Amino acid sequence: MTQQNQEGWLAAAKALTTAEVSDALDFFRLPGSAHGIGRIAGEGKLFGQAYTVRYVPVDTATPGTVGDYLDEVPADAIVVIDNGGRIDCTVWGGILSTLAAHRGIGGTVINGVCRDTAEADEANYRLYARGRFMRTGKDRVQVEALGVPVSLGDVRVCAGDFVVGDADGIVVVPQGKAEQVFRKALATRAAEEKILAAALAGASLTEARSLHGYHTLQRAAG
Repeated sequence: MTQQNQEGWLAAAKALTTAEVSDALDFFRLPGSAHGIGRIAGEGKLFGQAYTVRYVPVDTATPGTVGDYLDEVPADAIVVIDNGGRIDCTVWGGILSTLAAHRGIGGTVINGVCRDTAEADEANYRLYARGRFMRTGKDRVQVEALGVPVSLGDVRVCAGDFVVGDADGIVVVPQGKAEQVFRKALATRAAEEKILAAALAGASLTEARSLHGYHTLQRAAG
């Protein structure tokens, strides 16, 4: 596959919704829809490759901080933080949102909570989490590892996996499956556009859906 071909499908994939990507994941029997994680701040589509961060409870003998890894995150990457789903302390706040937006980082997704969400909104920084809570994670949790597999609840995320977010939530596409998943999602989008066009032109919804195989679009073969 040439770089030009890759750039073609990848550029087109950035317009996909999480629903379209989720249906494509279903077609290939792949997990990826991160239940319980939703948009907290920022507008527009979240799309990029994961930079993973794993937190653990603090070692009480040597109290930790929430980490200074942001300097290592590439522009356009999505920071994916696994704080074990904790909702009693945060690992992302206003300084990080403002600085990440300034550096062109694509967004943050947290298996846990965040705070200072007004600052994220002011910077239009895309922030997804299980909720919001004001209490700091300092001296409660610490960074254990960067660039390792992490969890968004029931979804595993590896560094480099593709993360897509919109008002409906977050989906994760394994890097090695990205082309086939995104191409399938694009094909499904094209079929659904034909269904809508046919119905708007006067066909019954039943006819339009039957003509373009609506009920089997996300159904895996075999």
